[in-house]
Amino acid sequence: MSLKHHHRGGLELSASKSFVSKKWTFFLCIGFFCAGTLFSDRMWPEPEANVVSREALDERLHLVSEDCDSSKKSLKLESKESLGEAYKSPDAIQTLDKTISTLEMELAAARAAQESIMNGSPVSDDFKLPETVTRRKYLMVVGVNTAFSSRKRRDSVRATWMPPGEDRKKLEEEKGIVMRFVIGHSATPGGILDRAIQAEESKHGDFLRLDHVEGYLELSAKTKSYFTTAFALWDADFYVKVDDDVHVNIATLGAELARYRMKPRVYIGCMKSGPVLAQKGVRYHEPEYWKFGEEGNKYFRHATGQLYAISRELASYISINQNVLHKYVNEDVSLGSWFLGLDVEHVDDRRLCCGTTDCEWKAQAGNMCVASFDWSCSGICRSADRMKDVHRRCGEGPNALLAASF
Repeated sequence: MSLKHHHRGGLELSASKSFVSKKWTFFLCIGFFCAGTLFSDRMWPEPEANVVSREALDERLHLVSEDCDSSKKSLKLESKESLGEAYKSPDAIQTLDKTISTLEMELAAARAAQESIMNGSPVSDDFKLPETVTRRKYLMVVGVNTAFSSRKRRDSVRATWMPPGEDRKKLEEEKGIVMRFVIGHSATPGGILDRAIQAEESKHGDFLRLDHVEGYLELSAKTKSYFTTAFALWDADFYVKVDDDVHVNIATLGAELARYRMKPRVYIGCMKSGPVLAQKGVRYHEPEYWKFGEEGNKYFRHATGQLYAISRELASYISINQNVLHKYVNEDVSLGSWFLGLDVEHVDDRRLCCGTTDCEWKAQAGNMCVASFDWSCSGICRSADRMKDVHRRCGEGPNALLAASF
């Protein structure tokens, strides 16, 4: 009996303890909930402060949409106007090519000047002038290739087809035609040969001095140096190289070149493809004959060396790549090789290589020759003595240049 009573009392005490624990648990939960709510309110800002209202967001999207529409309309209008201008001007593409070529020219000129300064190379006085500031446009630069021993040839040219002194300067200003005798320096700079040229330059003022050592086997290097220097000095449409024993009608040459002004890459001359001469000791021997295939093969097409012309973009190409262009022993072959692989138009113009026996009757027939010489001599035979006679028979007349319009 007593045992049973004791057991019931234990059960009642256990139930009472369980009931107290649940109450305290309930109060503890409520307390923790309130504390958590208070902590959250203090730590986290109200979301309304950073949230844009639906109406404001819609308004902003509408404004952006209107800006996009107006930009699209403006772009379409500008595109139509640009296309319209392009259709109106048939020379738009050529003009763009010329603009690109001009930028390339200025870049090449700056590179050439910088390279000369860095290398400490002697440069002609003309090259040091600030040409880039006051550059004007020229039709052509005519470089007359000459040598130290060719004083009489130069005098014969001055007495015939190259205007002297003030007339030559007037030709540059009014017609855009620059003419210079082109020569480098001797193996001993400042020697008697160089002093003789300097005295001649002081008298006539018609030389373009190159940073180049003169020599027959160095004609390819001289040609490269000429185009690079002339390109840096004068902004011309064409650059012409001619030998000092060739007769030239300058007005006829200018009119002929002006026909190709809108073509960016033009190589003009009397094109030929002569045999590659492997035998040593003969004239025009080709030391690198093996590069042209089997013995007896011919060269690729290139202009004969007496006179040829290249457009400004090709002169720019030579100037920019002068350090990597290969030089063959024959300068006309070298020039032709530099344009292989380029998109160049080769113009075979036989008026640039008339003979001295037929230039007279062609002139009388109204088909004036650009250049005349004797093929047997690769120039006018005894040109110092015969240049005046060829000029009298085949020349275009004293007033041709004054009346010319390019």
